[in-house]
Amino acid sequence: MMKRIISLFFFTILFVGLSAQQKKSYAVYGMAFYNVENLFDTEDSEDTNDVEFTPEGGYHWNEMKYQNKLGNIAEVLDQLGGKYCPAGPAIIGLSEVENRRVLEDLVQHGDFARKNYQIVHEESPDWRGIDVALIYNPELFTLESYKAVPFTLPDRPDYASRDQLLVTGTMAGETVHVIVNHWPSRRAKSIRREQAAAVTRGIVDSLLSLDAQAKIMVMGDLNDDPTNNSVKKVLKAKRKKSDVDAGDMYNPFWDFYAQGIGTLAYKGSWNLFDQIILSHGLIGSDKSELSYWKSEIFNKEFLINQEGQFKGYPKRTHSKGIYLNGYSDHLPVISYLLKEL
Repeated sequence: MMKRIISLFFFTILFVGLSAQQKKSYAVYGMAFYNVENLFDTEDSEDTNDVEFTPEGGYHWNEMKYQNKLGNIAEVLDQLGGKYCPAGPAIIGLSEVENRRVLEDLVQHGDFARKNYQIVHEESPDWRGIDVALIYNPELFTLESYKAVPFTLPDRPDYASRDQLLVTGTMAGETVHVIVNHWPSRRAKSIRREQAAAVTRGIVDSLLSLDAQAKIMVMGDLNDDPTNNSVKKVLKAKRKKSDVDAGDMYNPFWDFYAQGIGTLAYKGSWNLFDQIILSHGLIGSDKSELSYWKSEIFNKEFLINQEGQFKGYPKRTHSKGIYLNGYSDHLPVISYLLKEL
């Protein structure tokens, strides 16, 4: 039987497999995503509909509440991946952030600041003013380039939604591409999420046209479950590794969903909108290259309501207008990559 020994090595964890014939070590890299649910500052921005997140607005959003929110989110991010990656995930995708200022306040907050995360962000045209972003540990990920890819509709020039953020960099000496998403909400028709998925799929196909085994991660709040057409058919995300052909993608979160495990709850049932989906180039068995190991939903007890009407649901910031000083209505997700040393 294989034994697993865990030891700290610079900014990674080493797994040492022991058998009669071999001894191998692997570096572990965490790749996380978190919908932080309305991380707004307290100022009224003229070009977005954010008045409810001001002291005069419906949430009476003041400096105390803003600082509490920063502290709560920083607490979660500081714990992500800690079992295998004490330095934290190499990258963390985020959604529902208002602007660069809130990101700067977040990465510089309290104990989380010691990890020195850097920011990738572009303003989106979303009418509420919420964007996607990515933060990364420069000791583990070297940023090469990024760009915001707009989601537009030819027949609706007035339509505004979140851009999709494509980030390219180097990890463990290899090029990786990350696409951070927040697809249209469930208030919109399903065709809107399928159209957003088509934008994502177009980015993936462009990368694969340059390298058929490109290492690509699609992460985000997709506002659809793994079994919905946007994910399953448009994005071509399969449940089983064995079904993933070149050009397809692998969705490790499908199995969680099939077991009734999710990242947000609504009317007594769980959805799994928050996913990290991987290209064929990341699911090979050759661990001398960066490759997928496993995924988790970060569903720690402190993130869950322990009493009341919404017992068992993620503990959010507000519920029915009441300030709860919670975290988010979503749970974070994380996937781990391995590379033999």
